[in-house]
Amino acid sequence: MRIERDILDKNNDHAAQNRARFMQTGTFALNFVSSPGSGKTSLLVRAIGDLRERFPVAVIEGDQQTSNDAERIRAAGAPAVQINTGKGCHLDAHMVAHGLEKLKLERGGLLFIENVGNLVCPAAFDLGEAHKVVVLSVTEGQDKPLKYPEMFAASDLMLLNKADLLPHVDFDVTGCVANALKINPDLQTLLVSARTGEGLPAFYAWLEGRAARWARANAPKAVAE
Repeated sequence: MRIERDILDKNNDHAAQNRARFMQTGTFALNFVSSPGSGKTSLLVRAIGDLRERFPVAVIEGDQQTSNDAERIRAAGAPAVQINTGKGCHLDAHMVAHGLEKLKLERGGLLFIENVGNLVCPAAFDLGEAHKVVVLSVTEGQDKPLKYPEMFAASDLMLLNKADLLPHVDFDVTGCVANALKINPDLQTLLVSARTGEGLPAFYAWLEGRAARWARANAPKAVAE
């Protein structure tokens, strides 16, 4: 337990430094977490295309191996840095800090951090983000929030992705949302499809509202004369 506390304490110090950097640059950062295959990258590709006229967008991509996802992000029109964790099952704040050294963060922009596909380890690691967004696809079980409660407790928004597949799978949306709210009564949920765009305007409205609130809370204080 002592080793775990030391690791998390060091991580939290780096996360605080990342957070301070985001405040300096006016960057609204979101940490996207999920199990593998939920469609995180497809969601981000779609969001970049839809939002780039409104916000500068940059992405940090986390995977154990390959730069495939970063290449997809760059092809969509956003700068991206790939972080490969090797045997590691999550990004930590120090890795993100190194990634930030390779990114130019434009003032008032968005930073999407796509974490390694894993519903366990990333829950414990603050990266300096404003919010964790957990992505769960309808091809997974509706009991995932009960099986992996720490991730859903740590998140502020759940995106139920691949809504276009609902007619073809046995997935109880109402039951899934109820399970998630048992874990986190404040968790907001949206049903979306990266493929068709269903539900994404509501996600963008959530994002813009939270970004505006974050900007007001972190605006430089006027110096008293």
